[in-house]
Amino acid sequence: MSMQPKGSEEIPAETVRVARAAFPKGSLAIRVRDELGPLFGDEEFADLFPARGKPAWSPGRLALVLVLQFVEGLTDRQAAEAVRARIDFKYALGLDLGDPGFDFSVLSEFRDRLVGAEAGRRVLDGILAAAGESGLLKTTGRARTDSTHVQAAARQLCWLELVTETLRSALNEIAQAAPGWLREVAEPDWFKHYATRAEDSRFPKSRARRDEMGLRIGTDGTRLLEAVFGPRAPDGLRTLERVETLRQVWVQHFHQVEGEVRRRDPKDRPPGANRLVTPYDTEARGSVKRDTLWDGYKVHLTETCEPDVPNLITNVATTVATVPDISMTDTVHAQLAEAGRLPGEHLVDAGYVDAHLLVHARREYGVTLTGPVAGVISHQSTANSGFTGDDFTIDWAGEQVTCPGGQTTRRWNPDRSPEGTPVIRVRFNASQCRPCPVHEQCTTSSIGRRLTLRPREEHEALRQARADQDTDTWKDHYKIRAGVEGTISQAVGRCGLRRSRYQGLAKTSLQHQLTGAAINLARIDAHLTDTPRARTRTSHFAALRPAEPMLDGAK
Repeated sequence: MSMQPKGSEEIPAETVRVARAAFPKGSLAIRVRDELGPLFGDEEFADLFPARGKPAWSPGRLALVLVLQFVEGLTDRQAAEAVRARIDFKYALGLDLGDPGFDFSVLSEFRDRLVGAEAGRRVLDGILAAAGESGLLKTTGRARTDSTHVQAAARQLCWLELVTETLRSALNEIAQAAPGWLREVAEPDWFKHYATRAEDSRFPKSRARRDEMGLRIGTDGTRLLEAVFGPRAPDGLRTLERVETLRQVWVQHFHQVEGEVRRRDPKDRPPGANRLVTPYDTEARGSVKRDTLWDGYKVHLTETCEPDVPNLITNVATTVATVPDISMTDTVHAQLAEAGRLPGEHLVDAGYVDAHLLVHARREYGVTLTGPVAGVISHQSTANSGFTGDDFTIDWAGEQVTCPGGQTTRRWNPDRSPEGTPVIRVRFNASQCRPCPVHEQCTTSSIGRRLTLRPREEHEALRQARADQDTDTWKDHYKIRAGVEGTISQAVGRCGLRRSRYQGLAKTSLQHQLTGAAINLARIDAHLTDTPRARTRTSHFAALRPAEPMLDGAK
């Protein structure tokens, strides 16, 4: 397929006439076209197509169809049918009334092209660029970010299902590539154990029988791997995708002890970031957050939050489930900076904030990062008695610290934390601490008090943040961040944000970019029709609460 850009962007007159008659009050697709104009041009996707070949259907129009598909929750068949039969879709796409549209498979092929070129972000950027030109997007004010879990398209498997399905999928792929060789290698009982899906079988209930079954599967898989990597195996078997998955899963869960296959001890297995959870999506990972345990991915949504324009999603970042929020703060800022959409203030939850990021966001991007920071962690703070690190006086220029008892130390040693961040280790001698009158309130150590400080700029930023977040003014201001949870709820209810439609990180990321674009179109339409934003739910009884009396002198 080749791409031949269309010259005219005007809507055919007959399409306009019929659409106005059929939709006197308009529709989302019609209003968005009237307000934003053509959202995508064919030239934006020219690199996805070769220069020669049969002309492809307009990629600019296909991009809009994908967004409208997510807006209305349509399948590929339904979306293709809407292009063929619905007047408002033809109006938005600028098509003649008699245009037959395209086969539904074109949408899948176009998504594959977007995934292959990592071009999903262009769709979201196209919506935002048009909104900016229409004055509906303000990015220099405030923005807020939050994340949520995303279940993989493949269902969650228990351990026995995982190893059984991994072996079964490898056998099926080998059966296609080298059926004669596999017929000679396969054990007779393999056809009984691995011919059908694991979910169609009943696993033993007792722990001993389940362990016995697991070892039998481990032994069978080991035999298959030995045969595949043996000298008599046909060329190419070792590079098969399912065979490589089998090898990885067996390395992660089994090992040989004195020639016998044994299951690895949990402490001997790889960390969650490397551990495969299903043979059908090798990029999905298992993770847990509070009461939620899932296999799949995580998505981070960033949106504007200004009162006079619609709150639009300006950045979408998708990761595997094991990536912590703290590692995404700088990534989100870098992506916003690249797109020219950095906010002045960025409101996030505690998972995105630490002392280094408070300083780095301000220094590198000019962004004020607002979010709860962790309190002082020590046995004194836990017991709510005694002196914490904040009670010590630090002379940064002289590189010395004075304790609440008046003792001063110059034992000031720059170092690095276990995570690799720069810190300063401060030590008080035992000879200073023992005779100190406040020794019991300061430390229980027999060798003197120890402090770990961050670099000065980070230390002061952290102390200021801790002081600010205890004030009512900060708490009232921070309430703005809660709105992003409503955005996640809208994306879940309207576009199925928490369930991946496709397998793999790249395709799931494209799904989330299209979700962000769809939510933006829905919000722009709500703004154009003066649809009020949802308010916080207040029960009828709570609404009867009398107003608190104002203090004397209060305004």
